[in-house]
Amino acid sequence: MKLSKIILLIGLFLFNFNSFAQDIPDRPNPPRLVNDFANILTDRENQALENKLVTFNNETSTQITIVTVKSLNGDKADYSFRLGEKWGVGQKGSDNGIVILVKPKTRQERGEVFIAPGYGLEGVVPDATAKRIVEHDIIPLFKKSEYYLGLDAATKTLISLTKGEFTATQYNKATRKKSTGLPILFIFIVIFFVIFGRSGKHQSMGHNLPFWMLLGMMGSGSNSGSFGDFSSGSGSFGGGFGGFGGGSFGGGGAGGSW
Repeated sequence: MKLSKIILLIGLFLFNFNSFAQDIPDRPNPPRLVNDFANILTDRENQALENKLVTFNNETSTQITIVTVKSLNGDKADYSFRLGEKWGVGQKGSDNGIVILVKPKTRQERGEVFIAPGYGLEGVVPDATAKRIVEHDIIPLFKKSEYYLGLDAATKTLISLTKGEFTATQYNKATRKKSTGLPILFIFIVIFFVIFGRSGKHQSMGHNLPFWMLLGMMGSGSNSGSFGDFSSGSGSFGGGFGGFGGGSFGGGGAGGSW
């Protein structure tokens, strides 16, 4: 047998093995936007996320699906793209779907997460912003096993981005300020307390601090699950999910591990 044929057979074997190893689950029936195959959410948390995403789908036709799996057996990015294609997340022609894939951490394996936007949303949620959402909204909470809070925070940000409530550039800048501005803010607060203490004044702190500092304090704190200054109000209860619309995915997005 020629060497070229041997190489071809090996390549076909490896391709088929990888396809088998990353067996993508069938499209859920009845259709749901939150599919917790890894059982990391309570029933109440699952339904709260489902209600929020169904309402968003009904308002905008943009579909965000959350999928948790027990094992990936391969690349999380490839798994996300193929799942989005197989299920048809988003609308045909608009390609306005987003897949949030989660493989929880175990004693043997690191946790994995990936955000994959469809073709039509790659400009709204560019790779750098998807990476920032993973690192800022998701992983800090996932490290505490707060899976619901991390997913709630990520979906709030994605909803606001796709609705145009703020841009990817604004989100990136605001989250960078939050992560780097706390030491400076703390110093200013200490200085103000020292000044007030020495002067003997007992006025309310809120009446003396500059407006921008008050905003910073309101939006600061740990990654508690929302993008403070741009939080979305899409948390109302909606009707049942009608199904995926046939969207496509082209390889955009980003992920991380913990």
